[in-house]
Amino acid sequence: MKHTMLVLLIAAAVVSGCKQQQQGQWSQGQAGQNQVVTPPAMIKGPQEIQQLESLAKANPKNAAAWTALGNAQMDAQRFAEAIISYQRSLAIDPRNVDVRVDLGTCYRGVGQPEKAVEEYRKGMKIDSRHPMAHMNAGVVLAFDLGRRAEAAKEFEKFLELSPNAPNAADIRQEIQKLKAAK
Repeated sequence: MKHTMLVLLIAAAVVSGCKQQQQGQWSQGQAGQNQVVTPPAMIKGPQEIQQLESLAKANPKNAAAWTALGNAQMDAQRFAEAIISYQRSLAIDPRNVDVRVDLGTCYRGVGQPEKAVEEYRKGMKIDSRHPMAHMNAGVVLAFDLGRRAEAAKEFEKFLELSPNAPNAADIRQEIQKLKAAK
């Protein structure tokens, strides 16, 4: 049951709500594992990623081109490359919370949970009502950093913003576990 809860929580956290993405991602595994899984049909192949990279380089001031490249790299679990693409997008459009949340998820993917939380919090400063910024922060705080009280607050904020989320019941249970473990 605990493993199932963790998988569900992490799965929900990886989906960032990014408007530019047409597919979702989810994560699997136990705490500390950063594997992100995307359905094979949705992963862009190396040639498609190369085309997106050429497009972005040909249009270096086009945030959407860098975001599309970052999304494809993230889907292919090329997190370090996606970080660079998302940073370039944010240099052009620093207020894009969806990209900032995806950047945080990529930092988690390369084993930098503190930087992930930092990006989620930057996104929250821009839009305090972005549910996935709170959800993702809760997952990283709980499962990567062991900061239970902070994680519970982030999960509570997520539920306040998305009370009917498909994983709401699981999140409520996780909040109870986090508070009981104090």
